[in-house]
Amino acid sequence: MSELCPRFEKAMEIVSKRWVGLILSELLNGKKRFSEMETDLPISGRLLSDRLKMLEKEGIVERNIYSEFPVRIEYSLTEKGEGLKPVINEIQNWSDVWITPEEVQDQITEK
Repeated sequence: MSELCPRFEKAMEIVSKRWVGLILSELLNGKKRFSEMETDLPISGRLLSDRLKMLEKEGIVERNIYSEFPVRIEYSLTEKGEGLKPVINEIQNWSDVWITPEEVQDQITEK
């Protein structure tokens, strides 16, 4: 049995972490403040912070600090992060065709 390519495995490890896909989708629409993402996503602030730090460490997201009062911090995708746009778009296209509204409702009910 052949082994998975380590680079592919690493990529899947990153994008398959819970909530990462939704965070990337949010940031594909442009820069966002933490509070905006916290409002838009069904995720706790602590977990959102954890995922953003992980994505920043991976070079996918960058944190921009503006020395205003109050301090403004925005998150955006790096060039590496922008490279995921076709991947995210294709997953969206696939889900539009193959994931039924009933499957989504079943998932919500299970939580």
